[in-house]
Amino acid sequence: MLYQQIARNKRKTALIMVLFVVILTLVGAGLGYLFSNRPWMGIIIALAGSLIYLLIMWQNPANMIMSLNHAQEIQEADNPELWHIVEDMAMVARVPMPRVYIIPDPSPNAFATGRDPNHSAVAVTEGILQLMNREELEGVLGHELSHVRNYDILLSTIAVVLVGVISFISGMASRYIWFAGGSRDSDDDRDSNAFEMIFKVVAIVFVLILGPLSASLAQMALSRNREYLADASSVELTRNPQGLISALRKIENSQPMKQADRSSAGLYIENPFHNHGLSHLFDTHPPTEDRIKRLEQM
Repeated sequence: MLYQQIARNKRKTALIMVLFVVILTLVGAGLGYLFSNRPWMGIIIALAGSLIYLLIMWQNPANMIMSLNHAQEIQEADNPELWHIVEDMAMVARVPMPRVYIIPDPSPNAFATGRDPNHSAVAVTEGILQLMNREELEGVLGHELSHVRNYDILLSTIAVVLVGVISFISGMASRYIWFAGGSRDSDDDRDSNAFEMIFKVVAIVFVLILGPLSASLAQMALSRNREYLADASSVELTRNPQGLISALRKIENSQPMKQADRSSAGLYIENPFHNHGLSHLFDTHPPTEDRIKRLEQM
């Protein structure tokens, strides 16, 4: 059951990443068509822009994200128990020892970040250290080290890049339409055939609205899917689903975080702001009860 769930979640993740690339390609094609009637030029610009942005983000995403969340790096002497749990879970997960951070926040939560297992970091709040016993901490840190082992931290970085590029393209297209649209005279519009006009309207709607919205939904779906996978992988590492179940219940019933950065919300083991929309399509995390039900079936 456990390995089937892991395999199923990996397939879903692959499909979501393919969807990301399809959305980016379509948005780029729409941009190229609107600017120069050459969709392929827009595709090249979109893909090249994504690559450049990714290279910039690649330098040291962990330091930036830790700074945004007010996390402070520690050494073994600062908190031996936490350090040894992270060390043990890293050994079981067969990943290098990540850098360890503590966030000065009374609400229990944790996250992992970095670009790959060799450049990873985990952060826990002061609240989680005070509230959780060792079994629960192992479940939480097993979850976070699973994100590292499964390269979720890399996928999250790529998703941020793709959404950022799509949003940039959308903004650029909206400015172009605003400034250039009004300068077209009516003769040009009358000379355009119906098919071309329909195609332009579709391109505008997709580039300005559907593309960014679809990318955001795909990013949220990716985040939710990876949480399920990390839960399952944590059980694989600890052989103890009850530790993570108990930890998730405590986090769910806690107060929202004060030190968390909103752009990093999807990285945490549970939404640090506890704000769930009417539709789970817009949630960065799966419902806690659904996660617990899956864990109870393992």
